Amino acid sequence: MIYLTLFITFFKIGAFTFGGGYAMLPLIQNEVLNHGWTTMEELVNFLAISESTPGPFAIKISTYIGMRSAGVLGAICATSGVVAPSFIVILILARCYKAFSNHWAVKGALFGLRPAACALVLSSVLSVFITVFSPFWQESFKISPLLLASLGIFALSTVGCIKKVHPILVIVLSAVIGIILGMAGLITI
Repeated sequence: MIYLTLFITFFKIGAFTFGGGYAMLPLIQNEVLNHGWTTMEELVNFLAISESTPGPFAIKISTYIGMRSAGVLGAICATSGVVAPSFIVILILARCYKAFSNHWAVKGALFGLRPAACALVLSSVLSVFITVFSPFWQESFKISPLLLASLGIFALSTVGCIKKVHPILVIVLSAVIGIILGMAGLITI
């Protein structure tokens, strides 16, 4: 039963998300937390790990949740579920897009989907931001060296992204800073 639930859940996530892997994060978050397959903190930790590993986010998260919930067969079911809608839709679109790309309905749908996908990504960013920084404001808004270090890493990473620094360099430098802070005994979370 868990295998079918994983497949259907991730099929639904794959079918109703537009804009790429991170646009599906709100739906993933809702589904996996409601099923009790992970916690928000574990999901955020996996996001951090996911950023430093190759491959599409949707594949990694579905495989991770499936494996964590029901082993190898669960990983296969969840991953198949998230991939199937895109595979089916791309097959259909590849046959039809050229003929209908200038149709008013297609143009209108794409016009509406682009800002919605952007809003979903922003929603995910805010949700992850709140989870990452919530331990600091649960301590009566106490400014600590760890908070300052986290905000510094966040700021440097943001500036790096804006300045078009390669994402791998941003990830590696952020990890190195975290390791140095850990070696100095500053990381207590």
